[in-house]
Amino acid sequence: MKQFDRGKKVSNELGDFTTTTRLLKISALALGIGAVSAFVALGLLKSIALFTNIFFYQRIGVDGVQPAGHHLGPLVIVVPIIGGLIIGLMARYGSERIRGHGIPEAIEAILLNGSRVEPKLAILKPVSSAISIGSGGPFGAEGPIIMTGGAFGSMAAQFFRLSSTERKTLLVAGAAGGMSATFASPVAAAMLGAELLLFEWKPRSLIPVALASATAAVIRRHLLGLGPLFQVPIHPAAVSPNGLLFCALAGLLAGMLSTVLTSLVYWSEDTFHKVPIHWMWWPAIGGLFIGLGGLVFPQALGVGYETIADLIEGDVPGRILIGILAVKAAIWALALGSGTSGGVLAPLLMIGGALGGVESMFFPNEGVGFWPLISMGAILGGTMRVPFTAVIFALELTHDLNAFLPLFIGVIVAYAFTVLVMKRSILTEKVSRRGFHLSREYAMDPLEVLFVRQVMRRSVLTLQHGSNLRGLLQTVNQAGSAQRLFPVIDAKGSLMGVLTRRDLRNIEDRAVTLAEVIKRHAVTAFPDEPLRVVVYRMAETGFTQMPVVERQDSRKVGNYFTRGFATGQSSGP
Repeated sequence: MKQFDRGKKVSNELGDFTTTTRLLKISALALGIGAVSAFVALGLLKSIALFTNIFFYQRIGVDGVQPAGHHLGPLVIVVPIIGGLIIGLMARYGSERIRGHGIPEAIEAILLNGSRVEPKLAILKPVSSAISIGSGGPFGAEGPIIMTGGAFGSMAAQFFRLSSTERKTLLVAGAAGGMSATFASPVAAAMLGAELLLFEWKPRSLIPVALASATAAVIRRHLLGLGPLFQVPIHPAAVSPNGLLFCALAGLLAGMLSTVLTSLVYWSEDTFHKVPIHWMWWPAIGGLFIGLGGLVFPQALGVGYETIADLIEGDVPGRILIGILAVKAAIWALALGSGTSGGVLAPLLMIGGALGGVESMFFPNEGVGFWPLISMGAILGGTMRVPFTAVIFALELTHDLNAFLPLFIGVIVAYAFTVLVMKRSILTEKVSRRGFHLSREYAMDPLEVLFVRQVMRRSVLTLQHGSNLRGLLQTVNQAGSAQRLFPVIDAKGSLMGVLTRRDLRNIEDRAVTLAEVIKRHAVTAFPDEPLRVVVYRMAETGFTQMPVVERQDSRKVGNYFTRGFATGQSSGP
């Protein structure tokens, strides 16, 4: 009677979590995916350096160089246009999924595609992003790395024929591993997965994602160095009350700027949709704006990690700050709206740092680079709507733990402003425009806290095995139409199997005999099981009605459970 014991596989006693030993298998796979993600991150960073050398210096090499040092003169306008043309061709004839900044595409894969990612994206996405950024695109590498790492995680899950939930876990594990390896930020990468991609806070997913992130961070030490990515002078542990008030003001200003940037990105996207030419050519038009911006302000080209480092070290002249806030922000938003390939995280860090640099001229002096650091974290928290990730990320980038409280205040204020002013973030707006509503508010699942005994049907008609056909049919007619599944019991009242109304009609038509149609291995439920467990059982087996049996005696049936749930009176636990 294998099916009668199905409920016992969950647990004989309810606990806080429903994690099973499959966690060990998924965690082992996540470790491998984290390792692969570290090499993916290294490959993408080297590819960006390669294309930067080719486009701006006409040489082959993978040494890190910045586009701002080029000697092309006005010809610099042409370089991003060429990159945009290549991206457009790759998107049209390769995969349209390479367009965008990576994270919304990962969210869409999780929510709409069962966490399945096309294998070719694992190649096309990093190559297209390397070309886009290497030709001067003012984007970050983290979005494409997140999408590429997620693609490898999804492919591994599909190869091992895992469930949708497990595919999601490994997709996010790959994404977190990629981000961790890029920025030496394992905790922030795992937090990003929890706040933005997992849509749950459960050990079954959080543990593998955290392990993948940690593995990528360990391997990164040997590939790219220890970190922190940005050195910042350590600030005093105690910030004055007046300084904390200004942290709140910095958060408010960052929230305002986040709103402007998000609106600008989607205004740009809407404008491109009105352009009467095929979308394949849009990245080239975006490349024109990049080229013009790069001609006026060369520091706007490329990722700009060196500029971010200068901002938090406090050694940036005013013209650079204005250039970032005006030129970098404008060409980033316009190019992103054109549908090219590149991330949002690094540009937001730079723009936030520039805002903090301007604030340093007017706010109280709390140390070199203090206000750029606060504003960087605040603009991340406000624009991406991931407040805890933003705080931890800023701390891991700089290792300045003394900035924890000021960062927390600034980030939360920015987050509060944007959630009050905008319905969606820069990431979820894109998903919404594709016809899917995404809620970022986690709530208790009622199926987790309601039990079978609270919703099961208590008045159940059973069929006596051995009764004549007329007696069986008469009993069924007495049940009306509410009950569709009938437990069959023996003389001692023990469950022998189940019959459906269709089975009985077939017997009445003499198409089959009772022995042929009775389902002796019935799928059952226990009264003390949470509804979520039983719903999963329904999905696995395809049966939407089942007898409710006693846990102590799985052959004793007394109640009935169906997909409609509220088929009888409720009772308290």
